[in-house]
Amino acid sequence: MDGSDKTIAERLRTARETAGLTQGQTAKLLGLHRPSISEIEAGRRKVSGDELKQFADIYGVGVAWLAGEGDAEEGPRGSRIKLAARELANLSDDDLEKLLSVIRTLKRA
Repeated sequence: MDGSDKTIAERLRTARETAGLTQGQTAKLLGLHRPSISEIEAGRRKVSGDELKQFADIYGVGVAWLAGEGDAEEGPRGSRIKLAARELANLSDDDLEKLLSVIRTLKRA
């Protein structure tokens, strides 16, 4: 396995875990068998461009990040931050102020 294959395998596992999915759940979403996901994450099975796009869609990350080319904004953390921002936009001003107070407390700790 070359470096890029290893990076893809590692990032696929990281993205799946961050998305809170099991290998079995991911396999079902992709129409694959669970051992296929295990083989992919171990770097023993290559993924096609179409499969990489499907993984990216399921995990909410960028294809470029999965391929080892994208920046952190396209990875799981960036996706979670964008999701949090969308959720924050729906809070009332009072609830948002309470949350900001909690965040300030956490940063001090």
